[in-house]
Amino acid sequence: MQAVDAEYQRYNGASVKAITHELVEVYARVYDTPPYIGDPFFSVDSFRQRLEAAFDSEGFETVTARRNGQIIGYVHGATLAADKPWWTSLGDRRPKRLQTLADDGQVFWLRELMVLPDLQNQGLGREIHDTVLTGRAEPVTTLTCITDNQPAHDAYLRWGYSVMGEIKHAPESPTYDAMCLISP
Repeated sequence: MQAVDAEYQRYNGASVKAITHELVEVYARVYDTPPYIGDPFFSVDSFRQRLEAAFDSEGFETVTARRNGQIIGYVHGATLAADKPWWTSLGDRRPKRLQTLADDGQVFWLRELMVLPDLQNQGLGREIHDTVLTGRAEPVTTLTCITDNQPAHDAYLRWGYSVMGEIKHAPESPTYDAMCLISP
C-alpha cells in the first residue's frame, strides 16, 4: 500500500472555527451513503451542531490531512469528561484503571475520524489517527464505533483497540462499540 501524500495541521478549539465549513463538507461527502442518508442522527446539520458544541471541550483538537490545499481527511477529539453519558453507561465494563484515569482527565476521546471515500483503505486514516495521538498527553484513547461499520471496526481492532461494551449516544442513534487503546 502506497502512502497518501498529505500535509497535516493541528487546530485547537479556537482556531478550528475558521475551517468549520470545510470539516462539515468532508462529513457530508463521507456520510452521503447508505445507511446514513436520510437518517436525522447523521444529518449535516446534526453533525455541525455536535461539532461546534465540542469546540469548547477541554483538550479539544483537530488534525487535518490536506492535499493540494483541500482537506482529504481529519480527526477531532477532546479530553473525555468523566461524566459523559456514553462513558458512564458502560458502568463496570470500564476497566477500573480507565475510570481512575478519566476522573483525572487522562483519557482522550477520539470523537470522529473520517477520510474521503476515494482515499479510504490507503492508510490515511491510520496516519491521521497516529498523528493526533502523537501530540496527546493522555495515556489512554477511547472512541465509539458503529457496530455495523465493519471496515472501521476491524481497523480499530487491528490498531490495538479493545471493545469495552455496546452503548448508544442517544435513543435515536445506532448501537456503538465503546473501545479503548492504552498507550505503551
